[in-house]
Amino acid sequence: MELKFSLIIPVYNRPKEIEELLHSCIIQTYKNDFEIIIVEDGSIFKSDEVLKKYENQLNINYFFKENSGAGASRNYGMQQATGNYFIILDSDVLLPTRYLEEVQKTLTHQYTDAFGGSDAAHESFTAIQKAINYSMTSLLTTGGIRGKKKSVDQFQPRSFNMGISKKAFEATNGFSNMKYGEDIDLSLRLQEMGFESQLISTAFVYHKRRSTFKQFLQQTYNFGTARPVLNRKFPKTAKITYWFPSLFIIGFLLAIIAFLCGYWQLLLFYKIYFVAIFIDSSIQNNNIKVGVLSIFTALIQFLGYGTGFLRSFLSHQKL
Repeated sequence: MELKFSLIIPVYNRPKEIEELLHSCIIQTYKNDFEIIIVEDGSIFKSDEVLKKYENQLNINYFFKENSGAGASRNYGMQQATGNYFIILDSDVLLPTRYLEEVQKTLTHQYTDAFGGSDAAHESFTAIQKAINYSMTSLLTTGGIRGKKKSVDQFQPRSFNMGISKKAFEATNGFSNMKYGEDIDLSLRLQEMGFESQLISTAFVYHKRRSTFKQFLQQTYNFGTARPVLNRKFPKTAKITYWFPSLFIIGFLLAIIAFLCGYWQLLLFYKIYFVAIFIDSSIQNNNIKVGVLSIFTALIQFLGYGTGFLRSFLSHQKL
């Protein structure tokens, strides 16, 4: 089967980011034609003027619709697309020059109806963005589940960098109306229906993510609230590891209380852990400042995800 890619990009009030993403599309080494579907999700600050700069260099189709969330916007974009394989990207990513070439090469040799790619920090990112990227991808913080584990039929693509065939989209009807965790929901439904997915580690993107501690806390809180909902919907996928962030935060609070009461041993464990994060991040990013900030982003990640998970679990929250 000849692959024809359609890049599906929902956007909400981020014209500058779309411009940077489109620039990275221009410099792709990929030789075949591909289309770009931009779905403006009811933005106040629209991207249509930015797109005019690229209309003679890229095959762009632009659609404006009322605000309905990223999942519905992605579905809308896939319904309008003419390709047979959809690549879904967040508006805050940049593509390495060989991104599409790597996707085509892998799918040609080992075709699957879905794939996911990892993410990395671009050299232009701020120190906080690099620290957030470290916390979201490091083996010490997430166990490498967000794009560093190689598997074929168990990998769960995330919507900032994922692909799905037209056949799989039509079979699943795409993303659900969940506000958070809709990408994992789709990945699990694909598995239930027998569609294989894989990690294409060479098809990574530079993902800006959030740029402040407050934004990152809210993002990880949303991730945490989604997981118990997914566990109830797909009970066979529930794992004890999803409890780790909540247990980490509870243990950290107990360690502080114990320290105030004169018992320092438990807090020593956390000290060793955060020192390990500092050293590992400093080496990976070649930057001590990023290493220091990674201690805070790791703690924020555990706090956000852990509290969101507990609240959602205890309240049987629906998304």
